[in-house]
Formats: sequence, structure tokens, C-alpha cells
Amino acid sequence: MSRRGTWLFGWTLALAAIALFANLGLWQGRRAVEKQAMLDAAAAVLSERTPRPLAAADDPVRARDYDWAVGLGRFDQRGALLLDNQQRNGRAGVRVYRIFVPVRGGPLLVDLGWLPLGGDRKLPAIPQPEGELALRGLLVPPPSTGLALGPGIGREGEGWLLTRVDPKAIAEATGLSVPLAPRVLRLDPALKLGYERDLELLANTLPPDKHRGYSLQWFALAVAVLVTALILTFRSKRLLSDDDPS
Repeated sequence: MSRRGTWLFGWTLALAAIALFANLGLWQGRRAVEKQAMLDAAAAVLSERTPRPLAAADDPVRARDYDWAVGLGRFDQRGALLLDNQQRNGRAGVRVYRIFVPVRGGPLLVDLGWLPLGGDRKLPAIPQPEGELALRGLLVPPPSTGLALGPGIGREGEGWLLTRVDPKAIAEATGLSVPLAPRVLRLDPALKLGYERDLELLANTLPPDKHRGYSLQWFALAVAVLVTALILTFRSKRLLSDDDPS
């Protein structure tokens, strides 16, 4: 291969790497902006806590929004739904969900909190809450699913084990005759119901600052590749001129 061909090949690889790293940096930057907007929106709702009915969870227009909701109803007799691979304070566990049927509105999932798993990964027994209950909490979109592989739900004893929270798949697997609301109720931690919990939205995912840090790293790699390619090009040209007998 000629020197010109070598330069063209090298610069093609360099530009491809620069484009890849720059796009990854932009993607991380967008994720930071999206997550910061999510945190800001939730913080505004939590600061005001203007109550809305639980039926607001059914509104498809607000499926990605946040609301403080209150209402009466009963938990469905179906078993608990346990979301696997949930970390809390460095411990592995599951997040417990149950289907709740409000007096007004369609059924929705209620996040009852987190429970630890032992080394044998034996799933905990989840007692059925009885009677009519008054719930309150933050209506949120389901946790991010990431790469969705398989049905995401399987029968385990009297309940179900989840790898992601997909209201449509849950409704089908549990035999509900009506759809589940697209939003989930995160229970107020002050309520004496459920398990260890808070209203932290990014407990098992990266916060905005981490995304910003990764974005800077990808851009730094893009700059490093560009600088390296320029140095190698100028060095090659200098060596070529030094070798020129004229």
C-alpha cells in the first residue's frame, strides 16, 4: 500500500472512531438532560403534593408525567409481583408490587417497597393486605426496562417474578380483564403499609452527573484520537521530507 493509501486508511479509521465517540458523548449528554428534567418534574410535584385521584394513573396523555395521587380501594386477590435484581444500600433484593383496584378508576400497580434476598435467593412470602385502604403516593412511569428480552414475567409460587415492569404483559399474565394503568403508584414512605422504601427515582440507574461524566470521557476520547491522528500525520510528512534527496 502506498503512503497516500496508508494515510487515507488511517484517517478513515480515525474519523470513524471520532464519530463513534462523539455520538456516544452526545447520547450520554441527552440522557443527562432527560434524567435531570425527570428529577426536576418529580421534585416540583413532591414540593406541592397537590392531590389528584388515583384514576389519573389511567390517563395515557400523562403516561410519562408525575402526579401526587390519593384514593380509596382494595388490593386485588392475585399474588404479589416481585421485580428482581433491585439493589438497596449495597444489598440485593426484590421490589414488591401488587395490583390495586381503586373505588374510582381502573387497576394500577402499587410499589410496596423493597425486600432483601438471601444467598439462596428464596423469594419472601408477601401477605395479602385486607380491606379497603386509603393510599397516597407519587404516580410515576414504570422503571426503565432497558433491553426488553422475553416476556419479562414468570409464575413463582403464589405470585410472579418480574425482570421488568411492563403493565401490558403483567395484565395478560395475571389474567386481568381490563388493562393496567400505564403509571405506577410509589407509596408515600410515611404510610404504615409495605416495606422499606423511599421516593428516589434513580435508585437502580445512573444519575445525571454520571451521564455527564461519561459524556466528557467520550468527547475526550474523540479529541485524543484526533490529536493522535494529526501528530502521526505530521510526523510521517516530516520523515518523508527528511528522506527526500532533493
